[in-house]
Amino acid sequence: MSRLRALIGHSIRLTWSADRRAFVITTVLQLLGAAVIAAQVLIVKSVLDAILVVGDGGGVGPVVLPVVLLAGVTALVAVATAVQANQQRLLSELVLRSTWQQLLDVAGAVGLRAFESPGFYDRLQRVQTNALSRPYQLTQGLVGLAGGLAGCVGLSVAIISLEPALLPILLLAGVPLFFTSRRESRLEFDFAVAQTPRLRLRQYLGLVQTGRDEAKEVRAYGLTGALRARFDAVYAAYTDDLRAHLRRRTRLAVAGNLTSAAFLAATLLALVWLVGRGRVTLAEAGAAIVAIRLLATQVGTLFKGAQQIFESGLFLDDLDRFVAMRPEAEQAEAGAPAPPSFQTLRADGLSFTYPGSTAPALDDVSIRLNAGEIVALVGENGSGKTTLAKLLAALYEPDGGTISWDGIDVAAYSRPGLRRSVAVVFQDFVRYHLSARENIGLGDADRMDEIDAIAAAARRAGVADVIQDLPHGWDTALSKMFKGGRDLSLGQWQRVALARAFFRDAPFVILDEPSASLDPRAEHALFQSLRDLLGGRTVLFISHRFSTVRTADRIYVLERGRVTEHGSHDELMARDGHYAELFRLQAAAYLAPETSH
Repeated sequence: MSRLRALIGHSIRLTWSADRRAFVITTVLQLLGAAVIAAQVLIVKSVLDAILVVGDGGGVGPVVLPVVLLAGVTALVAVATAVQANQQRLLSELVLRSTWQQLLDVAGAVGLRAFESPGFYDRLQRVQTNALSRPYQLTQGLVGLAGGLAGCVGLSVAIISLEPALLPILLLAGVPLFFTSRRESRLEFDFAVAQTPRLRLRQYLGLVQTGRDEAKEVRAYGLTGALRARFDAVYAAYTDDLRAHLRRRTRLAVAGNLTSAAFLAATLLALVWLVGRGRVTLAEAGAAIVAIRLLATQVGTLFKGAQQIFESGLFLDDLDRFVAMRPEAEQAEAGAPAPPSFQTLRADGLSFTYPGSTAPALDDVSIRLNAGEIVALVGENGSGKTTLAKLLAALYEPDGGTISWDGIDVAAYSRPGLRRSVAVVFQDFVRYHLSARENIGLGDADRMDEIDAIAAAARRAGVADVIQDLPHGWDTALSKMFKGGRDLSLGQWQRVALARAFFRDAPFVILDEPSASLDPRAEHALFQSLRDLLGGRTVLFISHRFSTVRTADRIYVLERGRVTEHGSHDELMARDGHYAELFRLQAAAYLAPETSH
């Protein structure tokens, strides 16, 4: 019972915080419904008494008032039920919104490292799939519990007024339902936890087969049959487990309801015995039968509400544990106010290993960037370039080593504060299915209404003309998912991502393969004009194309997570090391067709 009290308290706080007015209205309607149900029993007794008088030769006058009252009460119950259903729907949606807000707060607060963990994804998926679908059930359960309890109290008073001996037997009918419902709730939660990885895989396989971006490759490789077979196999395994789970729940439900029905039958037999002994009149017996039936329904509603709260409560515990991550995440992100910029950024002895991996992505990496410099990172795929960029952007914390701004370890600073001074264009940049203005304005969401600055950033990135030619200009949605929307080419999208970074107006800019989708002429022009475009800002430029970084102030070569060389292009070529080898290989690939003529 202490568990139930705790869950009821939690449920009340959750619904109260979602919307007090809707909660109060719903509660009042439940209490009104309970009072009306109890009144119905007494009115039915009055109607039966009046009918018996008419049967003994009396006039119909005594019947009129009780019948009118019964009709009025019935109409009141119907109206209250309709209003209550609408209020429950509203309250459930408000609770759902509140729960979503909590989930999004956590997802936005946790560090990027969490998103590399399968365990975090399992928890996130479970919360999204279950805890977010439970607010409606929780609200229904709380309302049902309140209504059932109020109805039971009202009908109990009515039954006591007719014959007190019937009440104890009838209330015992709820005991088996209480225990079986608790067991069903635990089974449901355990099933949901066990099935989370399988449901994640099923959802992913469904998205691959229906996604717009995946459609071309699925068709090009003829993957429809293979992916469908994999989807069907995963779904079949889930439904097999679901059948077994539902069989267990069904057995519990049958046992509980049969036992409850036995107590109900015992109550009716006791009523017959009381009538035979003359302790209960026929009118009282008729009213008692109505009351017993109504009370049985209310007891069922009461324990169904308790079951819904128990079942939802287990998922809400899961949600609470997820939400509890937020303070720790915020504490990890907190620190002293970060300076707006730096004169020298140094990384000394950095090491980093992704969650679940044993091989380090970075091992004893040291680099230096001075204010206003363009520093390039080069290396083959998987050498650690992007990982290093994420550490310098304050998105990851290193496992070892330090990153310092002007000699001060950035671990002492607020992580969000550091990020405000950094603009990043990732290789896998996000294509927001929002308007063109928002796609660029999200570089600095606080300045979203500064359309002139947004347009200036677009001009610097060479994408302003493309946007102005769209059907609705800056307000055109950059997605065909929405009516009137338009998609862009990959090269145009890359320029939008660059514009977003330019609009951020940060002193430190990280460009991770920013020209991967540009043609060679546009790529060359971008790098040659980088100093002018970024106006003296510090730039970390990542590329696997060595020809684009020749004019960088300093070049760092990464191989298997370690810096193997650094210096200017001329210095590295003179050393004739790994950089020179890779540069000549790439140059030969471009020159080979010409020399063959």
